[in-house]
Amino acid sequence: MTIVWICAVVLFVIIEAISVQMVCIWFAASALVTLFAALLGAPLWAQLVIFPVCTVVLLIFTRPIAKRLMKAPMTHTNADRILGMSAVVIMEIDNDLARGQVRVLNQVWSARSMGGEVLPVDTKVVVRSMEGVKVFVEKQS
Repeated sequence: MTIVWICAVVLFVIIEAISVQMVCIWFAASALVTLFAALLGAPLWAQLVIFPVCTVVLLIFTRPIAKRLMKAPMTHTNADRILGMSAVVIMEIDNDLARGQVRVLNQVWSARSMGGEVLPVDTKVVVRSMEGVKVFVEKQS
């Protein structure tokens, strides 16, 4: 049975590496524990009990911890970091004439108004969304 448990460990590790969803790692760890039990001379019936019991125990006690560790806070790294930030209109925004620019984080962006209203120069706005190189803003309240 040691060969079976070695194959099970390898198979579950490969599946986990392919999926990266924290699904098969618990089975791989349980198969490893069961492999050690087989190497220590545990009878087949004990191995068949150890594997599912160990899997359930690992799932109950370690999965919540692993999920918490896997959840990293979203960090805006590129252009999307300007979403929700304040900006200043530097060229009148007029959706009908398809023109307008804002400055946010010392960068100039083509801009359109979310509500369709004309926003004059020096108006303080908030960036609500972006589409390509255009940001959609609304007047700051």
